[in-house]
Amino acid sequence: MSAAMDKAMLELSLDEEDLPFEMPDLPEFSSTERNKRSLIGRLLNPSCQKMSSLILDMPRKWQKYNRVRGIALSRERFQFIFQNEYDLEDVLSKGLHSFNEWSLAIERWIEQPPPDYLQFVLLWVQIRNIPVNYYTKEAITALGDLVGRVVTVAFDPEKSQIQEFVRVQIMFNVANPLKKCRIISFKNIGPVEIFYFYERVQKRCYHCQRMTHEKSACPILERQRQNQDILEKMGLVEDRPKAKPVLMEGDPLFGVLEEHQVGIHPILGRPKIASEVLDGMRQYLLVAEGEERRIREERVKKSVKEAELNPVTERMVLRLEPPPVVTKDLNRGKGLVFGFEAADVNSSLSHSIPGGQKLMGAAIAAAGGVSSLTNPRLINYGAASTSSSSGFSFSGNSSTANVTGLFEGGPSGTVKKSGKPRRRPYVTKRNLRAVEDSAKKWSTGEVIVKPSVNAEKRKEFEVTTNGGKVARQKTFETVPSEGPSSS
Repeated sequence: MSAAMDKAMLELSLDEEDLPFEMPDLPEFSSTERNKRSLIGRLLNPSCQKMSSLILDMPRKWQKYNRVRGIALSRERFQFIFQNEYDLEDVLSKGLHSFNEWSLAIERWIEQPPPDYLQFVLLWVQIRNIPVNYYTKEAITALGDLVGRVVTVAFDPEKSQIQEFVRVQIMFNVANPLKKCRIISFKNIGPVEIFYFYERVQKRCYHCQRMTHEKSACPILERQRQNQDILEKMGLVEDRPKAKPVLMEGDPLFGVLEEHQVGIHPILGRPKIASEVLDGMRQYLLVAEGEERRIREERVKKSVKEAELNPVTERMVLRLEPPPVVTKDLNRGKGLVFGFEAADVNSSLSHSIPGGQKLMGAAIAAAGGVSSLTNPRLINYGAASTSSSSGFSFSGNSSTANVTGLFEGGPSGTVKKSGKPRRRPYVTKRNLRAVEDSAKKWSTGEVIVKPSVNAEKRKEFEVTTNGGKVARQKTFETVPSEGPSSS
């Protein structure tokens, strides 16, 4: 037995190489076509967000049940594949999403994602306490760049503004803290505290203001505790480690630009000068020597300092970032906002419907029931109701609509109106009055019209008078408050 074991051990090779397996490049092995209608997301706080619950609950939360399916890719990353493009765009347009009150980083699927993929999220920020002399697009953009790269500015200087803040949409790095305020120095005003409020952000760390953990698990607090314990035991003073320099000796830009000009931006988490711009500067300096080289170095210094004076130029020239989009829709990105801006919709409907706003169909569309205009029965019925004075009105699908008619607004929605009660005599009095009226008419020989079983038809009776002639009623005459015949 031992000889067989020794032989098997000798046959084993410790130098066996694990050759890489090359996946066949065939369509049936790839899911690229399916992934084109999908979203990739990341849990920002996996300790408080359960992946299995997210995969099952998010389709219901998006109201896309049975039209999207989720896949757990790892402990932090997930994928949702949609059946149609409209649902995917609808989810992306809603802005920041959260699960279990903690935010999610969601982006559209990319075949070759960049290194910072799922590192940034789009946030709407409210900027408050802006000085009155700085309500301009450029100043608002500069204030928004202090917390993230501004993508959209919701500002219209030509219209009245009822809000005490200005909204901007930023590309926010989830590794940075959500700063609540910044001290800004203005000329002829002095330092002013600018406040920031982040929309749709629910939970964050109460110490470092980051969206990736709770205060009990804050790594900054944990590191401070550990360093404090070590320093107390050794009796030393903490020294902060120095950052690695960007410009090394031998670099053409070494000595031309200062280190703080090419370092990492503390807010954006990216270099203050793009790598493409730095490479262009290096090529510009390497092609010259002697006096021409010194002249070009001075030009580079001067151009960089001038660009740093203007935030817009610094953003577009040095960092190569696109300018922000300015929109006049001050409520953009807020979702459904109830207001009085439906006049344009009603005016457009009046041109497409004969008779304009006189039709009941236009009134139904104004109340929210635009889909009912496609039903001809509702349109005809509304037109007939408009010509009559019945006071019929349609409130549409909105429970908050308050219109005159058969319904009225109440504390819990629209309720049916309670009309005034009819003042009619008791049943016994009505029966007595009917007997007296019928006795008088039989004695005088008048024609009696008795209501039949069908309310739409009335039968004509013939009564014999003293002359023996038959009197036939050709036109019906109704007696007000006439009771049923006692004959």
